[in-house]
Amino acid sequence: MECCRRATPGTLLLFLAFLLLSSRTARSEEDRDGLWDAWGPWSECSRTCGGGASYSLRRCLSSKSCEGRNIRYRTCSNVDCPPEAGDFRAQQCSAHNDVKHHGQFYEWLPVSNDPDNPCSLKCQAKGTALVVELAPKVLDGTRCYTESLDMCISGLCQIVGCDHQLGSTVKEDNCGVCNGDGSTCRLVRGQYKSQLSATKCKTHRDGPLDLFIYPPLA
Repeated sequence: MECCRRATPGTLLLFLAFLLLSSRTARSEEDRDGLWDAWGPWSECSRTCGGGASYSLRRCLSSKSCEGRNIRYRTCSNVDCPPEAGDFRAQQCSAHNDVKHHGQFYEWLPVSNDPDNPCSLKCQAKGTALVVELAPKVLDGTRCYTESLDMCISGLCQIVGCDHQLGSTVKEDNCGVCNGDGSTCRLVRGQYKSQLSATKCKTHRDGPLDLFIYPPLA
């Protein structure tokens, strides 16, 4: 009895085709990246504080189109702004105060939290009901919503986690810890009174109270 069978021409062809397909699959990512030049340096941050955006570009080396993006972004300047810096969106609105709108000057105030287009610069003329889109896009790094870290980049709202990374869905737990499990504080439920001692906060009416108690620092 023969210990092994001789491979038929058909079997050899199938085996060679499998090897070729595997090689092409393994190299597809490498070949795709090989059509691009190296990523360039990061640009200056769009903001000096409060969280901004920086970008890097790369050039397609192919005579045809390249697959993938030619620009990438990252967050930067993720430090709190001083109180006197003011709101970033408000600064962009006020920059139009010295530009006439329909022949008249206005003092422009920001319109925030637009559910339909949070990354357009909509401003309201102070003391009127006039709301105007003064720019199709706010500056990169502008918050999409006032109570969110998500930021506008190139006119699109991008998700930002509490770790200040683009595309991250990491959030703070009830204790204010980024990506925490809620174990660093405990919840105390009770009633608050309108008249409290000087060492406690004062409120205007009685009602339910949720307090997060933090352990003392070591």
